[in-house]
Amino acid sequence: MPLLTPSDVIADVWTVDPEGHGDERGRFYETYRRSWFPLGREMVQGNRSDKAAGAVVGLHYHLHQADYWLVPRGTARVVLHDLRQGSPTDGATETLELSGDNCRGVFIPPGVAHGFASLTELTVTYMVDSYYNPEDELGVAWDDPAIGAEWGVSDPILSVRDQHNPARSALDPSRTPHYKLRT
Repeated sequence: MPLLTPSDVIADVWTVDPEGHGDERGRFYETYRRSWFPLGREMVQGNRSDKAAGAVVGLHYHLHQADYWLVPRGTARVVLHDLRQGSPTDGATETLELSGDNCRGVFIPPGVAHGFASLTELTVTYMVDSYYNPEDELGVAWDDPAIGAEWGVSDPILSVRDQHNPARSALDPSRTPHYKLRT
């Protein structure tokens, strides 16, 4: 059984440290089960992203979609920021490392902004519980001082989209997530 840990920084975020099993042939890890997460829904799409060292992706967020991330190759500094109005952790920022060495996964609920810095060349695989919907692809500035993220790269490589995301204070109120109390 993997070690499942709820974040003590952001509500509804979970990390998974899977138990590895191996022999002279290699290793095996069970990396995801929907039943591990209280907010887990069926994951309907899987994606892979290969990035060069120094790339920064994000911060992105969704109003409806949850993500589950794993880094099978390389090392990523993951930054999470709670944008959900009414959340007990609204405004909290958390940083963690995912890598091929630790095989850690992270469950990210809707409304929590997420991004990563490639500390090395890397591969990120992620599953989502909604099919791609451009209307649910939102962003907030990766370098917003109000978020206070420590990315761990000195000269980040950014997409055009991520260079132009607004500061948290400038987000459209009609596109800002709200916390839903889970029972």
